[in-house]
Amino acid sequence: MTPINLAQKLSQFSTHWDPHVVADYNGNDVMVVKFQGEFPFHLHEDTDDFFLVLEGEMVMDLEGQSHPVKAGELFIVPKGVTHRPRAEEECKVLLIEPKGVPNTGDPATAAPKPRI
Repeated sequence: MTPINLAQKLSQFSTHWDPHVVADYNGNDVMVVKFQGEFPFHLHEDTDDFFLVLEGEMVMDLEGQSHPVKAGELFIVPKGVTHRPRAEEECKVLLIEPKGVPNTGDPATAAPKPRI
């Protein structure tokens, strides 16, 4: 067991909307990702979606609502709720989700989750 430096992990890639697994936690993937622009609207039928903003600011669009989420804040989207994260400027985020859950809610369109 050693500490995981999230800034160091985030420095290993420059792509956006490309989650990277940094740890495992009780059957969940702990991931870091960079947001910029808009992600497609999607939903997860069977699991909530966890977002912790590490740096920058994002907006979480829900059905008819938008919520700014700043560094140090987290946002949880309940299962079955259509949502879209977006960020004007690059935003660094920590995600936690059960292993095997596709980031788009659909395995056919999901990004791979490499481990770093």
